[in-house]
Amino acid sequence: MSLAAPFFREAGSGPSVVCLHANASSSGQWRSLMEVLAPRFHVLAADSYGAGRSPAWPADRPVSLRDEVALLEPVLARARGPVSLVAHSYGAAVALVAALERPDRVHALALYEPTLFSLLDEESPPPNEADDIRGAVALAAAALDAGDRAAAAECFVDFWAGPGSWRRTPEERRGPVAASIGNIRGWAHALLSEPAPLRAFSWVGVPVLYMVGKKSPACARGVARLLTAALPRVHVVEFEEMGHMGPVTHPEVVNNVIARFLDRHRPFHRADLARLAAHRA
Repeated sequence: MSLAAPFFREAGSGPSVVCLHANASSSGQWRSLMEVLAPRFHVLAADSYGAGRSPAWPADRPVSLRDEVALLEPVLARARGPVSLVAHSYGAAVALVAALERPDRVHALALYEPTLFSLLDEESPPPNEADDIRGAVALAAAALDAGDRAAAAECFVDFWAGPGSWRRTPEERRGPVAASIGNIRGWAHALLSEPAPLRAFSWVGVPVLYMVGKKSPACARGVARLLTAALPRVHVVEFEEMGHMGPVTHPEVVNNVIARFLDRHRPFHRADLARLAAHRA
């Protein structure tokens, strides 16, 4: 179990939902979804290692997705009961590993493009569909080594959000992104070296909403191709006009799909008993 304690936001009451963010982001990514869900769910959104107000990544060992799951233990303890995980990109990879590690706690998964690139390497060694993200990481890492965090952030952001996206990023957002980009080698290591094989995800028996953007990079779509075939209870939603950053660029559309899924798979909760009693009275 992790000795570190993550920062997390919290709102609402009812069945628990835990939200996990993408790389170069923070729990603030899910503010609008929390507002949508809070009237009927207990929503917690956590910062991962090195993000927002959570602890920095330890310098003496590489990143592991299981370490990220361990960091969530205080959040899961606060949530209590069955938990639905809502997650994007790196966070969605963490959520899938959490479903393997803690099947007793995970009730449902709403995922936007998990970035488990290790599955592409398992299918076939490079060159493969993960080559694009390997190239982007190499460029960003070279910029970091040259002391140019802004250039590293531009490589990363433009890869995922499209050319010119970094230049269009508001100044107040650039600082936190550039600060977090120092973790890029760690992120890549965690996602490319995750040991869970594809067949392990056929054991994930909970309902899964798997969202994908039609304009996303080949690496994200390749992972989707593999996972949507492996997950036994998966419902796939493809967004025609979105890319990998759909939850950020089109939050109202994505949040609506997530909320409908969570309502459809809502576990019974003591708050529901109170509502039933009030209705009968």
